[in-house]
Amino acid sequence: MDEWIDRYLVRLRDARGASKHTLQAYGADLATFSAFCEERGIDHPTQVKPRTLRAWLGRLEDADLAGTTVQRKLSSVRGLLKWLVQEGILDASPALGLRRRRVARSLPGVLSEKEVGALLDAPDPTTQAGLRDRALLELMYSAGTRASETVGLDRGDLDLHGGTARVLGKGGKERLVALGRFAVAALEAYLEDPDRPTPRASAQEAVFLGPTGARLSVRTLERVVERCCTQAGIVRRATPHTLRHSFATHLLDRGADLRSVQELLGHAHLVTTQIYTHLSIERLREVYDQAHPRAS
Repeated sequence: MDEWIDRYLVRLRDARGASKHTLQAYGADLATFSAFCEERGIDHPTQVKPRTLRAWLGRLEDADLAGTTVQRKLSSVRGLLKWLVQEGILDASPALGLRRRRVARSLPGVLSEKEVGALLDAPDPTTQAGLRDRALLELMYSAGTRASETVGLDRGDLDLHGGTARVLGKGGKERLVALGRFAVAALEAYLEDPDRPTPRASAQEAVFLGPTGARLSVRTLERVVERCCTQAGIVRRATPHTLRHSFATHLLDRGADLRSVQELLGHAHLVTTQIYTHLSIERLREVYDQAHPRAS
């Protein structure tokens, strides 16, 4: 099984442009499936039967894994089996007809506009680190960028005069994002700072740098958000993705249409963006319940 899994991962990388993170996640999921098959003496895809998959799903559910985790692992195996059919190794996928476990989609965490304001004001602009951190936070809230998109920005991607940036999203897809005047001002202050670290050779074009001149990592970005939340007095947990969620929700709250928000977020499908409409409606309901004299 491992040989076919390795070939499948190469296919995902070369033909579909899967990211390193995606390949690691698929590889881990498929490795657990391969180990399960080995326990049962299954060493070739043609030996995988529907009952094999049902037993494997039972094993996952007995492990008390989160529904989203079970769903992801099942999706990984479905993808492998579908590819094996395309390659002519299997006549049909044994996963056909397998019932998928329905998972309730949770609403993302969102900061209020007041909380976002406090978060953006948390970094100290009189320090080099504070200038960088403010530019990071302003950019993410202004453009709704993912963590990887944010740290992956190069100076050539920025058009500060035009108020836009070009980001590389999931699947290698590029999109233009808008930069508000506060984000532009924060980026200009950071990039013009004489104390900004000298970039390493591998990070000559990087916008955001660590103290040693290396490109900022996603983990460091996560720590910046955590630290600034603490400084801002925000007690609930927030991540770079929380700013992205807040960006989308606040746009919809203020009248932006769903299609525009979809484009700004870089979502391939509108259904992915629709979760934010549910969140906005939920917040409107709270306002209604509090304000309307005959709401309850």
